[in-house]
Amino acid sequence: MHPIDREVFNITRAQLRVLEPVRAVTAFQDATMGPFDSFGLSILTVQDKDGNLGEAPVFNTYINILEKCFLPILFHNHDLPYEKLYRLLYWSIRNEGFRGQASALLGQLDLALFDLAARRKGLPLYRYLGGTRDSVKMYGSGGGTNYSLEELEKEMKLFLDAGVDCVKIKVGSQFGTKMERDIERVRFVRSLIGGEVKLAVDANQTWSTDQALAFIDKVGIDDIAWVEEPIHSAHYLEIEKLCRLSPVPIAYGESERTAKMFPSLVHIGVAHLQPVPTQLGGIKEWAEVRDLAIKNGLDLTSGGYSFYTAPMLATAPDDCAVEYLYSLMYGLERYFIVRPVWHQGRFKLPDIEGVPVRIDWGYWEKADKIIMNRVWTKDQLSAYNPTVTM
Repeated sequence: MHPIDREVFNITRAQLRVLEPVRAVTAFQDATMGPFDSFGLSILTVQDKDGNLGEAPVFNTYINILEKCFLPILFHNHDLPYEKLYRLLYWSIRNEGFRGQASALLGQLDLALFDLAARRKGLPLYRYLGGTRDSVKMYGSGGGTNYSLEELEKEMKLFLDAGVDCVKIKVGSQFGTKMERDIERVRFVRSLIGGEVKLAVDANQTWSTDQALAFIDKVGIDDIAWVEEPIHSAHYLEIEKLCRLSPVPIAYGESERTAKMFPSLVHIGVAHLQPVPTQLGGIKEWAEVRDLAIKNGLDLTSGGYSFYTAPMLATAPDDCAVEYLYSLMYGLERYFIVRPVWHQGRFKLPDIEGVPVRIDWGYWEKADKIIMNRVWTKDQLSAYNPTVTM
């Protein structure tokens, strides 16, 4: 049992603020989406009856789940230990399904409550979670399929200067139709980073099994640390075949929204697990995947919002790294007055209570950069009353 299970959250107020998007360092495209020329941040803040706050990034397009499922439970179930409160929150989305964004939003709310609990205890989140290290390994991620060689070179130099020992680039150009170009780019990046730095690739699910195997054969197994989501993430039979035939580790997990799918990924041969804390149903679900990876001797990395992910990785073995998607994440740094600092291949976590970031809300309000601001209180929302629709 985690200490949070005994915590009581008498939540009286919730607020969702959407910050104006910031420009990407370089417009970014992958195999199946983009280009992304900007990236935004939406923050959910919950407040208890004593004025304590908890914050977490959320998907702002699912306000209906907040209003219809989660907030009524929070506002009308006071004095419940969190173990019982979380159970109510969890099962409130049963009819939404546990493999979609409702589950991710549950995990984001869970992070906000963990943040509140850690702040009340006066502990950094990583310590509240049982971590003892105040820094975590990072790897540099980027290399959009739309990048020129010059843009690739500039980004790789930045990563090397930051001291990383692993970088990841996108492949599967133009929905997987330009494999020779992908291979050229992989070889170019390898020539830039040398033989000591690991190189991973992410195909964002665009290839068939045969295409993925052809790519691995052509690029050379010595040059690739792992191939991420080379084929459709829901096609478990083909993933099993690919894992059996590939000499290079295959990575999956970013597309999952529940920890309950990860034992199946292990069973079919996935050698590198990638749970995203803010896309699963809660921090303890992420920890389930962490423990599964450790038990089976598998590689583990996590992405998402890097600064919010970092404290979770502080509870994992030291070689488990946080993905830092530089082109999109770097712009978000302007929103924070406190955040993890990346240096010598690691994120150094600040010694503050709760999550390792603070947003200067006063500044962003004065700058008129908050483009949506919603507030909910108990009086506005009736108690959760599930209904069945056909």
